[in-house]
Amino acid sequence: MAAGECVSVSSQSDTEEADLALERKSLSENIEFERDELAKIYEARGLTSHLASQVAEQLMLHDALGAHARDEIGIIEHSKARPIQAAFSSAATFTAGALLPLLVAWLVPPSLLITLVALLSLVFLAALGGLAARAGGVPVLRASVRVTFWGPWPWQSRPQLAVCLGLSLESGKTALKTESILACL
Repeated sequence: MAAGECVSVSSQSDTEEADLALERKSLSENIEFERDELAKIYEARGLTSHLASQVAEQLMLHDALGAHARDEIGIIEHSKARPIQAAFSSAATFTAGALLPLLVAWLVPPSLLITLVALLSLVFLAALGGLAARAGGVPVLRASVRVTFWGPWPWQSRPQLAVCLGLSLESGKTALKTESILACL
């Protein structure tokens, strides 16, 4: 999961860098157009034409690329894509999320294993969703319900996906069958 997160955020970072390179080129080739473009952005936000031109002029004198990155492209330094940070965050989150059901599996009697791991995993999903919501400053109940609803979906969809792909749930029979795939479409 962490590697996937790193790849995904790296793609976002590459896109941001490509956008900045285009903006840098545009600033070097047509500074007047870029100044007018920035002023129009500020006018659209409610400044008068005269004040918008002054703001664009002053910001571009200080840091033209930074002004365009922030106000035209939407790239803000503190929210730029950070692939390694995202990977470590993802790894820590998934590790914490996996530890709770593993502890349950270790502590409960075998006769209750499947039931308690499944039920308590849902409780843990709701609790961790609420914790993340509280940390992010968003409504806790909505986030808890969302992860409790969508979290188990992959658990339920695996058997149906196997059937659609023509895979047997019995060990040793994993050949894909084209007619099974087509029937599911």
